[in-house]
Amino acid sequence: MTILFTADHEWLKIEGDVATVGITDYAQSQLGDVVFIELPKVGRQIKKAEAVAVVESVKAASDVYAPVTGEVVAANDALVAEPAQVNTDAAAAWFFKIKLADKAELEGLMDEAAYKAHTA
Repeated sequence: MTILFTADHEWLKIEGDVATVGITDYAQSQLGDVVFIELPKVGRQIKKAEAVAVVESVKAASDVYAPVTGEVVAANDALVAEPAQVNTDAAAAWFFKIKLADKAELEGLMDEAAYKAHTA
């Protein structure tokens, strides 16, 4: 299992050819209290950098971008019912899972040390 990060504050947990995606603790702290989440439909083909989900907080609405190209194979419906889970534990509150189309796209992402430097 590998955990990577994007400059747009998404995290990816890579297991085989599937990436589980969520937003980072830094992102949720910037957003404030999350009140609404819209997730992509299972089966949707998504392209890297495409806006695929929405997070709304008491402060702002923000897009969540696809960190890689692939097919959505799962969406966390429990998060839609209880969006505040993102504020409680951003690392556990995943949004969706993507079956990777091209593992080479992972090469441009950051490891935890690089992401911490990015947000410092």
